[in-house]
Amino acid sequence: MTLHLIKLCVGADSVEDLRTWQTERLAQLKKRGQKPELTHTTRMVPKRREQILDGGSLYWVIKGYTAVRQPLVDIRPFVDKEGVGRCHLVYAKDLVLVAPRPRRAFQGWRYLDAKDAPPDVGKAGRGLPDKLQRELAELGLL
Repeated sequence: MTLHLIKLCVGADSVEDLRTWQTERLAQLKKRGQKPELTHTTRMVPKRREQILDGGSLYWVIKGYTAVRQPLVDIRPFVDKEGVGRCHLVYAKDLVLVAPRPRRAFQGWRYLDAKDAPPDVGKAGRGLPDKLQRELAELGLL
């Protein structure tokens, strides 16, 4: 059964902010001759790796709403130079808009069952500003 992760997207005010930051990050990596892939470093390693990599995504919470997801492609545990175990969550470049859903703040990441994940936004919601998408979703129109 597919399992997802959900995480706060600290510092981004919108999906467009996240897209811009990720595009810049990929360009920097490419310029340095490094593999252009998106990763998030976290302290805790997900124990349910196989379920997550069986079609799971990283759902981003932006400004109090689950707003977008990115398919997870790998989970790479490692030990940093201070000897602390950490993990790289490696995710695809694709940003898939989801029906905005309110979410309270939390630390780190959390598991998100597939049955509890917000659905992807159809073509009707693409291109709409984040705030308008949230309002339409609250009204049950997206």
